[in-house]
Amino acid sequence: MAKNLVIVESPAKAKTIKKYLGRNYKVEASMGHLRDLPKSQLGVDVEHDFEPKYITIRGKGDLLSKLKKEAKESDKVYLATDPDREGEAISWHLAKVLNIDNTEKCRIAFNEITKDAVKKAIKNPRDIDEKLVNAQQARRILDRIVGYKISPLLWKKVRKGLSAGRVQSVATRLICDREQEIEAFEPQEYWTLTATLKDAKSKQSFEAKFHGNKKGKIKLDDKESTDKIISELKDAVYSIGKVKVGQRKKTPAPPFITSTIQQEASRKFGFTAKRTMMAAQQLYEGVDIEGEGTVGLITYMRTDSIRISSEAQTNALEFIAQRYGKDYVPSKPRQYRSKKNSQDAHEAIRPSIVTLTPDRIKDSLKRDQYRLYKLIWERFLASQMEDALYDTLNIDIHAKDYLFKASGSKIKFDGFMVLYIEGTDDEEAQSEGDIPLLQEGQQVNLQKLLPKQHFTQPPPRYTEATLVKTLEEKGIGRPSTYAPTITTIIARGYVEREKKQLIPTELGIIITDLMKNHFKDIVDIAFTANMEQELDEIEEGKEEWVEVLKRFYNPFAHTLKEAEEQIGDIEIQDEETDVQCEKCGRNMVIKHGRYGKFMACPGFPECRNAKPIFEEAGVDCPLCKGKVYIKKSRKGKKYYGCENYPTCTLMTWDMPTGEKCPQCESVLVKKATKKASTIKCNNKECNYERSIKE
Repeated sequence: MAKNLVIVESPAKAKTIKKYLGRNYKVEASMGHLRDLPKSQLGVDVEHDFEPKYITIRGKGDLLSKLKKEAKESDKVYLATDPDREGEAISWHLAKVLNIDNTEKCRIAFNEITKDAVKKAIKNPRDIDEKLVNAQQARRILDRIVGYKISPLLWKKVRKGLSAGRVQSVATRLICDREQEIEAFEPQEYWTLTATLKDAKSKQSFEAKFHGNKKGKIKLDDKESTDKIISELKDAVYSIGKVKVGQRKKTPAPPFITSTIQQEASRKFGFTAKRTMMAAQQLYEGVDIEGEGTVGLITYMRTDSIRISSEAQTNALEFIAQRYGKDYVPSKPRQYRSKKNSQDAHEAIRPSIVTLTPDRIKDSLKRDQYRLYKLIWERFLASQMEDALYDTLNIDIHAKDYLFKASGSKIKFDGFMVLYIEGTDDEEAQSEGDIPLLQEGQQVNLQKLLPKQHFTQPPPRYTEATLVKTLEEKGIGRPSTYAPTITTIIARGYVEREKKQLIPTELGIIITDLMKNHFKDIVDIAFTANMEQELDEIEEGKEEWVEVLKRFYNPFAHTLKEAEEQIGDIEIQDEETDVQCEKCGRNMVIKHGRYGKFMACPGFPECRNAKPIFEEAGVDCPLCKGKVYIKKSRKGKKYYGCENYPTCTLMTWDMPTGEKCPQCESVLVKKATKKASTIKCNNKECNYERSIKE
């Protein structure tokens, strides 16, 4: 019988850790929290120092009994939950329900699940950190008070199923405010003037932008002013003025933290924040690698620190020198500074074992796991490499009294860019072109002068990447909250995701306006950021958690009472469709439910007809000529099905072409890969295939 019991959150993590411990250790999973506040009531005694009422989570009773039995039969219990506030709180709850003595050093934590890290942690158990637990408890109670006090008011005044939240309401406000900015934006006209010039000697053409005259920059506001300059440039001689040759360094981005990995995975793969964190969790907890067994591939993925251990840095530099050569190793190891309010408890996100290259373990990983691991591995290694070096060239070109400017750059040494280039949110960002090295006083030939009209653009709508970036910059939420916050505001129907953009719904705008008018502090960005700061100070032992809650609750209770008296009933009109109800003939309306939008008959409760909303695929069903809809499986995977299902059996993961197979009369679908796109028969037993061009 095992003498020691180790408790972690998940079976995957248990499997990885078990591999590193001997027969004297039994590893069990708590499956997350075992205790929480009750769902049916507030569960917080606001009259007596916000005493929380914790109960065993429904369905966890048998597991709790099993863990109690295992703990009783063990000489020593180690609590090895995740190394953050939430993990500390899970360990604290476990210690309470398993009756572990307060003086017992039972807590072990590791930033990466490797043999060395696990063995080291087992040798150095510590007390449960009460300050961390208090910070988590304060956040949980704070969020419970806001959610359970405001949400019933929204149900009563607006409609059932709505919710408010300390972070979710601010995130929704940011998206609504941005939409207001876009709607209020008035585009301003401006023009650019580009000269295409040619060097007779090298026969190379290049572009130069109109800048102004000797007095300075001239703005081109309209066609008249642009045409006037073009007419004055007629018959002008273009001669080279000042030529500035230089060099520019480009430094690598630091290793990933939670917010930056969510941003980059969104830019490069179109991943949602939730999808990124799911794959990262799997990589952290451990994946079966052929020839290696179960391996924790990355360090802990909820972090806002860009610090890395000296051991990890040494290993990275040795690997860089071996694979890429000494020129790619910087003269001094790089040091990155974390932001002022970041929690420096653990490292940045990096590979646990740098020699496990993405290509080496590709066959053992699922597609999302591989793409994310490759991203983390490349970003980390690149962050430790030498700068990229550019040769730069800036040239002034004089034409009569006017000045044009041309700039170009060429990579001299690729440095970290041999491995990784960071994505950008600016779709219009362009690299500078190559221009010939010209001599001062030299003349160049004008090939064409191109005037172009532009209009200033409104600020772009938020994407998940830019929203996460803004939440982080403004100090709203913490690494663990970004993904669930976005998931919640979409599930509640406050925001819709259209392609990558986050767009507020009418409901989201109404609720945000209500919150602005009656719960100003809850949706105030500075107030919310300050509350995050206070939670951090509880963790650091600078604040008492009960005092922080008291300071918040007393004015909040007063505001809540006023809101109940002042807010009248708000009616939200359902959006009418042109789809007729098959049962009673009324035009159906769009409703928001727990799982998103659906169509329902407005005659409810007399008529209870309802049906899901599907996006049309744009082709007719080749089997029955009905409409083909884009649907989603229970796990959210996209597939194609006929509107006449189940009468018509069309159902496929790939886009139908609308044609039948000439060989077997089955359905033809488009199959797209990185290399090519083909049209194939959906019948696995049929080998018909042709290229898209054919």
